[in-house]
Amino acid sequence: MLLLRLYYEFFKAGLFAIGGGLATLPFLQEISQKTGWFTTHDLTDLIAISESTPGAIGVNAATYAGFHASGVIGGIVATLGLVTPSIIVIILISKVLQKFKSSAIVQNAFYGLRPASTGLIAAAGFSVVLATLLTVTDLPTDPLGAFNWFGIVLAVLIYLAIKKWNRHPVVYIGASALVGIVAGYLGILG
Repeated sequence: MLLLRLYYEFFKAGLFAIGGGLATLPFLQEISQKTGWFTTHDLTDLIAISESTPGAIGVNAATYAGFHASGVIGGIVATLGLVTPSIIVIILISKVLQKFKSSAIVQNAFYGLRPASTGLIAAAGFSVVLATLLTVTDLPTDPLGAFNWFGIVLAVLIYLAIKKWNRHPVVYIGASALVGIVAGYLGILG
């Protein structure tokens, strides 16, 4: 039953997350809240791992979340659930679109999808920033404790490094991964 639910939840995410991988993040947050398969902290790890490994972030995220919920088979099922809608849509539309690709209606429909995709990606980015830099549970008792100072300092240092040295993004991703591993090992991160 769990595998069927994994497939169903990720099928919905794949069906409605127009705009690609980052657009799936609001759906992943909803899945996390509804099912408890992974926490908000797990979601930030999921995003970091998915962004720093080859492949589409949505597929990597589905695999990670499915694995977290039900092992290797769960990872496979969640990934299949996520990509199935795209495969179906591509098969159904590919022939029809050839006939109508110069249609103003089709072009306007794709143009209209851009703001929706942008909004989903912006919401996901905002959620990642909040989850990374704030600890909302500490807010009522200690306003300064609501901030993840390690994360804020690290973000500022990475920003300054990017401004000073123009290196390939892989260098910064690797350095961030290394800092995250060391900080996690030392218990600096939650």
